[in-house]
Amino acid sequence: MDEERTEGSFNGVTSLPFSPARGEPCPPSKEPVKYGELVVLGYNGSLPNGDRGRRRSRFALHKRAKANGVKPSTVHILNNPQASKAVNCKGQHSISYTLSRNQTVVVEYSHDKDTDMFQIGRSTESPIDFVVTDTVSGGGDGEDTPITQSTISRFACRVVCERKPPYTARIYAAGFDTSKNIFLGEKATKWKNPDGQMDGLTTNGVLVMHPRGGFTDESKSGVWREISVCGDVYTLRETRSALTRGKLVESESNALQDSSLVDLCGATLLWRTAEGLFHTPTQKHLDALRQELNAARPQCPVGLNTLAFPSMQRCSRALPALAPREDKQPWAYLACGHVHGYHDWGHRSEREPNAQRECPMCRTVGPYVPLWLGCEPAFYVDADAPTHAFVPCGHVCSEKSARYWSEIPLPHGTHAFHAACPFCATQLGQTQGCTKLIFQGPVD
Repeated sequence: MDEERTEGSFNGVTSLPFSPARGEPCPPSKEPVKYGELVVLGYNGSLPNGDRGRRRSRFALHKRAKANGVKPSTVHILNNPQASKAVNCKGQHSISYTLSRNQTVVVEYSHDKDTDMFQIGRSTESPIDFVVTDTVSGGGDGEDTPITQSTISRFACRVVCERKPPYTARIYAAGFDTSKNIFLGEKATKWKNPDGQMDGLTTNGVLVMHPRGGFTDESKSGVWREISVCGDVYTLRETRSALTRGKLVESESNALQDSSLVDLCGATLLWRTAEGLFHTPTQKHLDALRQELNAARPQCPVGLNTLAFPSMQRCSRALPALAPREDKQPWAYLACGHVHGYHDWGHRSEREPNAQRECPMCRTVGPYVPLWLGCEPAFYVDADAPTHAFVPCGHVCSEKSARYWSEIPLPHGTHAFHAACPFCATQLGQTQGCTKLIFQGPVD
């Protein structure tokens, strides 16, 4: 788990600073400035097959040893393709806007000593710092799950961070490819602004949402917007790939805030600032809450056997639909919240045996699923005890965190939005997004 925190405590649990790369205690003085982290929704602390290199469930943005940011400089209006190639072969960054077969506008970008640039996309080529593939609902790994055609752009977006305090991070649609070029073809949505500057949108767009009130239990969902190649903010198109852009929202900017959500049409990322991460619970704290829950010796009210949540490592790698049939694994009837051990009776459907079960405690009928703790600290709005489960996946976290995510609409497909579990990306129930768990204590 990637963590970074100065020495301190959370509810009596002492914590130490951790190196994002190694997960080991390290002296804070040797750590470079941390701008923040991008965390992919749908993964409970790590990818199912493990984080590897640039392909991981979260990516830390640190101040680079040498600035690599760029800023627009010279504009060329070219009337033939050969001239465009000549401009693009100079080895510097540029954005090409093809207006017609006979006219292309090329905006050259020069070095910016005051910013660091990080690129995100599906491509594994060297310009991409953070490789992101399609998130599969239910906690699967897009790398091993067949997807007919990815909707995430190979060079989806770029985040530019100011190297001086307050280290503002800004997001822009599209990333520079191996030739240091962003190419908007003839069919791409593009336009000339009143000031004469060119701008455009990527095929499926880069959407951003800033929750109102930051990342607390009192936060509310903000409005989803689309970010242009030059970083302006627009209302959403009718569908993700519609040719007509939305309306310019001059009162809003592309600056990311703690808990801002970035959607790449296939994967949604959560932005956490360094300051925001400082106030999140550590994995050590979450594990202490798990041990405290297990120490209370919750029992199955029918079998009277003691239940226990698995280790954090097992929870982070578990797929809810593939839970092992273990005696101690907690299961719950999500319609009512009663926690049991696993038992193989009370089915209402042979085709989906756990979809509709009758609770033996209260006779309520609903999903019967295994419970797994939410292990990704970045998704928690507080450090309270795990008391609530998402419906219908069964991931468990604090009440405030569960209610927060139950009310956040996330993009789905080309024009739909729905709330989803942040730990596995399963769509939540429309009438019941989460439920309070009812544990039975030991009877002896």
